[in-house]
Amino acid sequence: MLDSDTLELVREILAAAHDKKAFDVTALDVSGLTSFTDAFVLCSTSSDRHLDAVATEIRKRLKSQRKPLHIEGSGGGQWVLIDFADVIVHVFTEERRAFYNLEGLWGDAPLIEDQTDGAGIQGAAVDIEGEL
Repeated sequence: MLDSDTLELVREILAAAHDKKAFDVTALDVSGLTSFTDAFVLCSTSSDRHLDAVATEIRKRLKSQRKPLHIEGSGGGQWVLIDFADVIVHVFTEERRAFYNLEGLWGDAPLIEDQTDGAGIQGAAVDIEGEL
């Protein structure tokens, strides 16, 4: 189960991704499955340029709150990884996301409900605060 600080970080990342029109935005609670992080946020983009815009917006939005430990793939790649320690963000082009299929690899991870746009994440969302 995620603590409130991690949940707030996930929500800020989700909001930034939505603001830059990322799609298929998904958040996974991997805290019970791995020791190196608590959550993954994954999102798709339509091009390398769109990918850079989404990744930049996430870093910019969180700049005052949290500095990433590490960033991989920025500057023209098809996959950017932003490591905030307790949350790791994966911003992909559609093709790279399909190829690596992290949702399949981490299929046992519960989804974190996306409350940033009111629509929720597609699929079976879990209530991580015990309110359902």
